[in-house]
Amino acid sequence: MGLHGKFALVTGSTSGIGLGIARALAADGAAIMLNGFAAPADIEREKSAIEAEFGVRVGYSGADLSSGAGVRQMVAETEAAFGQIDVLVNNAGIQFVEDIAEFPEEKWDAIIAINLSSAFHGIKAVTPGMKARGWGRIINTASAHGLVGSPQKVAYVAAKHGILGITKVAGIELANTGITVNAICPGWVLTPLVEKQLHDRAGRNGTSFEQEKIALVSEKQPMTQFSTPEQIGALAVFLCSDAARTITGAPISIDGGWTAQ
Repeated sequence: MGLHGKFALVTGSTSGIGLGIARALAADGAAIMLNGFAAPADIEREKSAIEAEFGVRVGYSGADLSSGAGVRQMVAETEAAFGQIDVLVNNAGIQFVEDIAEFPEEKWDAIIAINLSSAFHGIKAVTPGMKARGWGRIINTASAHGLVGSPQKVAYVAAKHGILGITKVAGIELANTGITVNAICPGWVLTPLVEKQLHDRAGRNGTSFEQEKIALVSEKQPMTQFSTPEQIGALAVFLCSDAARTITGAPISIDGGWTAQ
């Protein structure tokens, strides 16, 4: 229970990678503020499950992260509920796929706002308290697309490259404050959404789920295995540990060799 007595805010944590990170931090003893969009019953179910399984306090903020005001509202709600924020995980993200020439400008604006600007606003809002206490962990969920590009993902790739820039600058600025800032860069992750896509592909192609898993992941990764939200959560817990206290400003790949090519 290395994070017992610590309070963590994880954005985009009602499903997928964010939920995996939130559960891993809770398993290590941290109280958790969830954030994201889902049916109220689903959110309540996840909250109750984390509380029952790990014996920690769990809250929820439905703040809209597409504006600085929304991010500040979420931070204020978390501080009101827990008193402080010791761990901030900037994980919220959206995606849209299209060639640049046809890419809707409103989609660009939305992706940059949620995937990139929300991290800036969150870091700005939590660092004064972390500095005053002399301890903090900021973890940004980037992507293999923070290091390399792919077609038709201009806003997502730009945002994830920007996340790595924020991570480096914040890591340098906060290097001697007791706060570390790092970025996790996943490749293919087997989330419920990806699982559904694989089942759909198998149905259309007359193949098996396992065949489609290998086919999809092999498009980018030498290792034909998906990472899991649980593995990403375990990496986040390590980055919060004392063993990682001198790791800062770093992009850390968990991508099956994608960016080694």
